[in-house]
Amino acid sequence: MKIAVTGSIATDHLMSFPGRFSEQLLADRLDQVSLSFLADDLQIRRGGVAANISFGLGKLGLRPILVGAAGTDFTEYARWLQDHGVDTHSVRVSTTRHTARFVCTTDVEQNQIATFYAGAMSEAKEIDLASVARRVGGLDLVVVSPDDPEAMLRHTDQARDLAVPFVADPSQQLARLDGAEVRRLVDGARLLFTNSYESALLRERSGWSEEEVLARVGTWVTTLGADGALIARQGQPEVRVPAVSTARVVEPTGVGDAFRSGFLAGVVWRWDAERSAQLGCALAAVVLETVGTQEYRLTKADLLARIDATHGGPVARAIEPHLAGVS
Repeated sequence: MKIAVTGSIATDHLMSFPGRFSEQLLADRLDQVSLSFLADDLQIRRGGVAANISFGLGKLGLRPILVGAAGTDFTEYARWLQDHGVDTHSVRVSTTRHTARFVCTTDVEQNQIATFYAGAMSEAKEIDLASVARRVGGLDLVVVSPDDPEAMLRHTDQARDLAVPFVADPSQQLARLDGAEVRRLVDGARLLFTNSYESALLRERSGWSEEEVLARVGTWVTTLGADGALIARQGQPEVRVPAVSTARVVEPTGVGDAFRSGFLAGVVWRWDAERSAQLGCALAAVVLETVGTQEYRLTKADLLARIDATHGGPVARAIEPHLAGVS
């Protein structure tokens, strides 16, 4: 199965604040916020949602096609992704802009305040999915993850025109999209990914009830942090998949992207949604223990041990044959 992952490619600037954001906010002054947080640590890492998802798929032994826009500083990053199994030949490299920047501060309770600079990502709308499909000999699935809003809309429409199933993952960009745009991105998706907050925001923006969303998508997967994931389909009981326990929480950035990597690998391997989410939760736990969205070490033995501990031996044994390519 050839899977194209469209979306952001970025450099992450990750900082740690040794306090609680909530203690700095005054309830009667929220209309005039002016705050500065003195961070204890700064980590500069490779990131971007599409790049993170693609990296995870590559680590699981697959070869995803990354579709996005990067800047003049992308050469080293491209080599890194290629070394980890990602096809970067459909990335548009800007001649005038830098790769996007994600600047994020995390407090002691894992709350985050972040700013995203689009940079070269604004050129992603110029990428033609039909050309990508011709280059690789056809596509079987298109993931539309957070990107330039025009690019997200264009790539969703092009997936429909090409009759290629698509995954709707609007995530952070829901804040930038109006109701008509949200409906256009979601309607007809084979899969819809949100977290719990985004699921409420999606309903508010689209004007659709949960039942109306489910009538328009194949499967709706909602990540719930420490509570795992919720899988919903029209006319079927909800399925809750528990989170995989972790020895230590280090940095939450990229955990949702890792979950998507594991889940989408299951889609490629034609697993059901529950089994796919079980692998997604295991990969998410690995990333949660690591600073940086692509700095984690992945081994077959470690993944299987985590799955066995949470989901049991039969699940681990069923998953094991598919992890031969883990790197």
